[in-house]
Amino acid sequence: MSTPSIHRSTQRTQASAQLTGHLQRVLVALVDLHVQGKQAHWNVTGRGFRDLHLQLDELVDVAREHSDTVAERLRALQAVPDGRTETVATTTELSPYPAGLISVGDTVDAIAERIAQTVEIARTVHDDVDAEDATTADLLHEIVADLEKQAWMITSENTEV
Repeated sequence: MSTPSIHRSTQRTQASAQLTGHLQRVLVALVDLHVQGKQAHWNVTGRGFRDLHLQLDELVDVAREHSDTVAERLRALQAVPDGRTETVATTTELSPYPAGLISVGDTVDAIAERIAQTVEIARTVHDDVDAEDATTADLLHEIVADLEKQAWMITSENTEV
């Protein structure tokens, strides 16, 4: 007696140009946030330095991990992620980070602004992404939730009760 063969679909999902573009925007923002977070980490100074210095490394890890997830999702959708330095530098929507040593308070404000910009990009593309691929939209939810948590933790440095 022979066993019936099971037909498994080998067709893989392929992202549209719009979905690819949206994910590329998110990828660039996350890569830039990662780099700007390291810049802040290296150059923050003043009272509260150590706590913020360590918190910035947590932000950098979150941004780096999510950028990897977005890039790998692009590949899973048969698209090509572009995280090259020149691509990030010429297409980022995040404000440039200031040069030099930056006080703890100013660092908190600058990084919180860049986190908010990254979250806004993810929120802006969400509905279009969700319409094409709910699984990818779920990744955007995770990115937003994690970045908003980081923003809360970082901005608490400047919050007076």
